Amino acid sequence: MADEANRAAFIEIQGRMIEITGKLKQVQIQLRNKEGEKKRAFLTLEELRQLSDDANTYKSIGRTFFLEPKSVLMNEQEQKLKDSETAIASLQTSKEYLEKQRAEVENNFRELLQQDPGLARQIMSMTVM
Repeated sequence: MADEANRAAFIEIQGRMIEITGKLKQVQIQLRNKEGEKKRAFLTLEELRQLSDDANTYKSIGRTFFLEPKSVLMNEQEQKLKDSETAIASLQTSKEYLEKQRAEVENNFRELLQQDPGLARQIMSMTVM
C-alpha cells in the first residue's frame, strides 16, 4: 500500500518537475529575446544620436521605407528600450520564482527517495529510451 502511494507521489512530483522545467525554459528564451530587443533599440538610439537633426531618416514598414522625423524614430526606440527593460524585470521575477519551485520539487524528490530506498533502486534500474 505504501509502495503504491510512494509510486503515485513519485509520478506526481516527476510531472511537476517536467512542467516547471518547461516553463523555466520558456522564460529563459523570452528573456534572451527581450535582451536582444533591448540591445537593438539601444544600438539604434546610439546611431540616431550621431545624426544631425535635419538628416533624412526612414522607418522600415514591411518592404517599404517611409520618411520620418528623427525625433519620432528616437521616441519609438526609447519606448522599445523602456518596454524591454520592464519585460526583462518581470521575466527575471518569474525566473526566480520558477527556480525556487524547481528547488522545492527537487527537495521533495530527495525526501521521497530517502523515505523509500526500494523506490530509489527501482528508479535506478529503469532504462531510459
